[in-house]
Amino acid sequence: MTRTRTTRLRRPLLAGTTALAVTAVTAGVVAAAPEAAKAPTGPKLSLIAATNAVTLTSWKEEPGVWLDLGTYLTAEGTPLELKVTRKSYKDPVTITQTVYEGGKAKAKTLPKGTVKDFSGLPGFVEITLTDKAGKKVLSRSEAFCPNNASGRVRPDAPSTSKYPESCPTNAFTLGSVWGVEKGWAANTYAGAYSDAPVKLPVGAYTAKVGVAKKYRDLFGIADKPATVKVTVVEKSYEEEAQGAAARSAKTGGHAAGHGAAHGASTGHEGHQMPGHEPTPVQAGAPETSGAGPSYNVGHGPLKAAPPALPWAAKKQAAGRSLRVGDTGGRTDGSRQAPALKPLAKRPTGRAAVPNVPKPDLRSLPAYGITISDGGKDVPNKDYLAFSANVWNAGPAQLVVDGFRTPGKAKMDAFQYFYDAKGKQVGYTPTGTMEWDPRPGHVHWHFTDFASYRLLKADQKEAVRSGKEAFCLANTDAVDYTVKGANWHPYNTDLSTACGQENSISVREVLDVGSGDTYTQDLPGQSFDITNVPNGTYYIQVLANPEKRLKETNLNNNSALRKVVLGGKPGKRTVTVPAHDLVNAN
Repeated sequence: MTRTRTTRLRRPLLAGTTALAVTAVTAGVVAAAPEAAKAPTGPKLSLIAATNAVTLTSWKEEPGVWLDLGTYLTAEGTPLELKVTRKSYKDPVTITQTVYEGGKAKAKTLPKGTVKDFSGLPGFVEITLTDKAGKKVLSRSEAFCPNNASGRVRPDAPSTSKYPESCPTNAFTLGSVWGVEKGWAANTYAGAYSDAPVKLPVGAYTAKVGVAKKYRDLFGIADKPATVKVTVVEKSYEEEAQGAAARSAKTGGHAAGHGAAHGASTGHEGHQMPGHEPTPVQAGAPETSGAGPSYNVGHGPLKAAPPALPWAAKKQAAGRSLRVGDTGGRTDGSRQAPALKPLAKRPTGRAAVPNVPKPDLRSLPAYGITISDGGKDVPNKDYLAFSANVWNAGPAQLVVDGFRTPGKAKMDAFQYFYDAKGKQVGYTPTGTMEWDPRPGHVHWHFTDFASYRLLKADQKEAVRSGKEAFCLANTDAVDYTVKGANWHPYNTDLSTACGQENSISVREVLDVGSGDTYTQDLPGQSFDITNVPNGTYYIQVLANPEKRLKETNLNNNSALRKVVLGGKPGKRTVTVPAHDLVNAN
């Protein structure tokens, strides 16, 4: 149970690192082990170090050093593929590994308690640091996200990884897929998944990095720790900015600074996590093969690296034999969203809703719940703020185009439908889109996508939020194990959706398996509770409230989160009980 007193609106720490440069590893490649004739086989996994020496910067403006030591987990023979799921919020998180028997994939259930959430394998990496005198100065373990910044270790490996590019940290995630592609290596650096940076004085150290015994036994990893020489230097943002400016002026290039090491939080917020504000030398994540960034930068100031052609499609284009297509509960990565560019003109002819797969919109329970004054410093004015997410359980994408009649303030919106081959086969009018000029938004919103309501203990409405219009972006991987899930959605932030004020048309897409988070520091993400009595209430997040969107199921659109209001006017409090097994406010 979480009890929160009056505070200003704050951002939930739900996101992680930006791109780590894809590292070329020229040594330590392990030959593929021959598969046994009958016994299920998994990948040959090895821990390697990309370099034998690293220099880490202790920033004067930050609390310590982030231990990015350049160690990687490689997979050979077959990929390392893990599926992490829970049946409901009343059930624990479970994990299975994909192994192979006679060339056929099988699910191997891993021991209970292997994972506790969806952010990675806890306590996977063990790190020990000693100083020049050989004295141990640090001993810690860190989680490992197999989807973390990865790259190929040999030239004949698949061009891009079919696996997602991050591990979800949203407390209400339902399913995730983790993997290290065959012939690839994933960085073991925990980044935002770690507890905290570490305090290290300037100087020289030796790092010993190994895999915890329980994981060595579980995955058959050899007990061969990597040794890395570490040099810690100290700098300030100002010093780095000056150096970067000098280098840029000398080379005519653009230097990326400290910002490439840590990322922005996801969701519609336009800010980074506290303690990771942009510095003068930050630049967007570099363009890559699609393997990076290691963690989607969401709606922060850094732009994500553009995605590559899907792994399956690229291999097919190369003329190699490969079965391309989705199977029950997963996708090989070949499915692609229709182009985010809207159609050239609004649809004509008779509207029709064909008998083809449709989206299934569902809501997550509210989270990031707090009391605030709305940022206005008005005495005795209280707001109950929260974050909300509506996601698409599929099996089809939600595709909505808005078309503007010249001179009109609003766009007319249409939902489009596609057959199994991706051909558009129908459309239906579905409301409007409107321009939202408020700070934190400044984009086109699709109206009546969702509704927020504060319900009394008897679940009758007490307050309704004025926010019912949304720009759709795939900010969170809610369940990548559902049928038709796209592990590489394109429009993951506001730079890839939602248009500009002078747009004539806009396309907004919510992909299968992904959800769209609106954080509690955005305008409209709150209820005015100034005159609401203390007591028990429910925050209702309701998808498709007017039922204008065509879905596979209209009976699963609502999610409730219990809250208890207390305190006095101007100093209200909120207590947030656990939601079944999820104890996060």
